[in-house]
Amino acid sequence: MQLKGIHHLTAVSADIRGNHRFFTEVMGMRLVKRSVNQDDVSAYHLFYADAVGSPGTDLTFFDWPVPRERRGTRSITRTSLRVHGAATLEWWAARLRGEGVAVGDIVERDGRATLDFEDPEGQRLSLVDDGGAGEDPVAWDRSPVPAEHQLRGLGPVVMSVPRLPETDSVLTEVMDLRRIRSYPHPDDPAHEVHVYEMDEGGPHAELHVAVQPDLPPARPGAGGVHHVAFRTPDEEEYDGWHQRLAEFGVPNSGKVDRYYFRSLYFREPGGILFEIATDGPGFAVDEDPATLGESVVLPPFLEPRREEIVSALEPID
Repeated sequence: MQLKGIHHLTAVSADIRGNHRFFTEVMGMRLVKRSVNQDDVSAYHLFYADAVGSPGTDLTFFDWPVPRERRGTRSITRTSLRVHGAATLEWWAARLRGEGVAVGDIVERDGRATLDFEDPEGQRLSLVDDGGAGEDPVAWDRSPVPAEHQLRGLGPVVMSVPRLPETDSVLTEVMDLRRIRSYPHPDDPAHEVHVYEMDEGGPHAELHVAVQPDLPPARPGAGGVHHVAFRTPDEEEYDGWHQRLAEFGVPNSGKVDRYYFRSLYFREPGGILFEIATDGPGFAVDEDPATLGESVVLPPFLEPRREEIVSALEPID
């Protein structure tokens, strides 16, 4: 039983219309699911991904009117998106600068060419050359980004904790990740970032853990990350993870049916929220693949409240 990589990452936006414009028009991702937070139906939950919403390509957002995140430890601090090739990184650097996005230089980090930038609300993002590793996404033919330059999915996710031993214990003993190398933190060279890999490894299956004891804890907010989810392929292994968390005495949500996938939630010792999510059933379970994300869809248990829920949502187009 092995986690297969990053499934999705969910962040927070206080400007969901601007968020929608940036990730569809600038980043060229497809909005594959326009729904609501199942635990807070006043808020949109938007899913951006490849053309079909393949697991591992989803960057999702909750729509909450909150102040900006106060950066610090005990949080996810950077989200990587994979691309292929030096020419594509150069293309993206020019595109983002042309859109007025503050972009760093292309640098080598942990052995990979990397381009750092932030979205309009300050979420820290990086484009990482994956060398073609990982599953190929399905290109979206209506993206403003040419197919050869489209995002290939989520890459390494960087998190910060004040202490490593307790987090390491959960990652290696409970989740069966392997600690394989370290590198200096680019913004804090006195401290290291430790790389943990899942399954066969690769940039789509890595969690990078920075140890930063001198930072204050982050305060959640817009531009911050709510949680990261890890892939499990099917219901059988999902059941196995539920049992494994119980055997190790890890407090967790119990089984949660999100309709598009099944979820388990728990916090690692640094306080960061993790999710284990199944690859299926997928986003086409209640929509025509040709029109994914074009209208608000609700899981069956919320359908009786459709009029109430949808009438409270602001248009995002």
